[in-house]
Amino acid sequence: MKTFKMLSFDLVTKDGIQTFPLVDGIIINQENSHQSWILELFMERQYRSTFQHLLEKAAVFNVRAVISFPDNEPAPFQVAVHTIQEIGEHISVLLKGKLKTKRSKYAEQLLAELLAEGVSLDNLLDRFSHDMKERPKLKND
Repeated sequence: MKTFKMLSFDLVTKDGIQTFPLVDGIIINQENSHQSWILELFMERQYRSTFQHLLEKAAVFNVRAVISFPDNEPAPFQVAVHTIQEIGEHISVLLKGKLKTKRSKYAEQLLAELLAEGVSLDNLLDRFSHDMKERPKLKND
């Protein structure tokens, strides 16, 4: 097994990306025959209802997480809520799932979209730098 620090976490919905601020988080690659991953989100209790709803529906859903370094491309996972545990004023949400095999080349896709939008050369670098930090959902993502 390998454990990684999770720096940010996003829920991918049909309406876009919903970011959840983390108090802390880890990701575990179980390195088993099922290629299973565990994501543990430690966050404010106010987010419980979102994950409780997903748990009750037994939903499988897409998420992205930035692992280890802030400049890393978000890793895409397909997960389900396994447990939710209250710990003081916080909750621990345990997600289990798989790393999606299709890793997008975010920078290349972003650049292609900006060029397709017709962003002027004068604005291209600023817009590219801004979007690389903000990581908006791409059309092909």
